[in-house]
Amino acid sequence: MSPSSFSGKISVALVDDHALFREGLREILESTPDLAIVGEAGNSADAVQLVEDTRPNVVLLDVEIPGDEVTETVTRIRALSSCTQIIILSMYDGPQLLTRLLAAGISGYLLKSIHRHELIAAVRSVYEDPGRVVLAVSRTSLAQVEGPQAGVLTDKEKEILQLAAQALSNLQIARRLGLAEATVKRHMRNIFVKLNAVSRIDAVNKALAASLIPAQSRRESD
Repeated sequence: MSPSSFSGKISVALVDDHALFREGLREILESTPDLAIVGEAGNSADAVQLVEDTRPNVVLLDVEIPGDEVTETVTRIRALSSCTQIIILSMYDGPQLLTRLLAAGISGYLLKSIHRHELIAAVRSVYEDPGRVVLAVSRTSLAQVEGPQAGVLTDKEKEILQLAAQALSNLQIARRLGLAEATVKRHMRNIFVKLNAVSRIDAVNKALAASLIPAQSRRESD
């Protein structure tokens, strides 16, 4: 199914693991004459498949979906469909995550507390002008986006990255360390920012090159 199947409407894919939230988004967008929903997904793998199948004009992507790190999901979507604009929806207003996602090529970052007219305006804006970036974040975060300071990894971040180097998933790392999976995700985001990494493999390679984690971490995963 292609965007042309929707009679000139802006085709939108919804990606969020909370069905109730997706239903709310669908109701808002379907009540707008120039927008059309092409499909929904609840995790990163299904999101990538949905984009491959439908090539939507815009993807509304929850930052906390299960599966791959959100930056990896954005990168895969961009590789599959370079004309698809990605708008992140998040409860989290943090400059480090925002900076990393902007570098990955998102077109928008909106807090879930925005009003419906702001959401609709953002979808239309990134579709009509792909070079535009739409942000609805706090002034504090926006002020820090220009130049976040990289820092050294904490002991916990090093421990998590060593396990990531062994090809363990976030869930496996969480179980190994007795943490919540969401906590591991937050640590991984911080690692990405501090190392200026675009993927888990990139983070591991940079950490190894800087001797931040022992070389045996990679060998254990071979």
